[in-house]
Amino acid sequence: MKLLGIGSRINHAEYGKGVVTNVTAQHYWVTFIENGLETIDLDSDFDIIEASHDEVDTVSLYDVESSLVEILKKWSDASEIVPIADKYKGGTLVLKPADDNLKPYEIPIDKFFHKIIMVRDRLRVMEQRVNASDLDEQQKVDLQQYITRIYGSLTSFNILFKSDSHKFVGQKSK
Repeated sequence: MKLLGIGSRINHAEYGKGVVTNVTAQHYWVTFIENGLETIDLDSDFDIIEASHDEVDTVSLYDVESSLVEILKKWSDASEIVPIADKYKGGTLVLKPADDNLKPYEIPIDKFFHKIIMVRDRLRVMEQRVNASDLDEQQKVDLQQYITRIYGSLTSFNILFKSDSHKFVGQKSK
């Protein structure tokens, strides 16, 4: 059996006409006109309308996309979408001065939370840049420890995070 390449057109008994959009070791990813994207086994029963044999992708689109996302996270200051804890959605943060004659400052919690996420993401980028820098190893360790202490200073804001995996972690006690 000769492997079909990306762009091959097929007619499947169950899904109808479609185009091969990706090939893995065990499956064709086919976008069908009537049924959308489906994965079918390489040895599935279908008719070949037009074969393309030279366009087999050795790396899947998912792998490329995942790699690109990781690179962007690592080297840019673009932030991932981090959900706020449900109980704070739509809430307001109020900073009330001790002097009752002064007006309190109010900010939507979502906006405040977004600023905290930006700080965290920029710390991560700084951490990556320290690791990639030409500093000697001791200087890198010193800066890493300082960044870890900054994370520790921000743990008070962990109550705002929906997921534990997004929370700030400082230095662990020994």
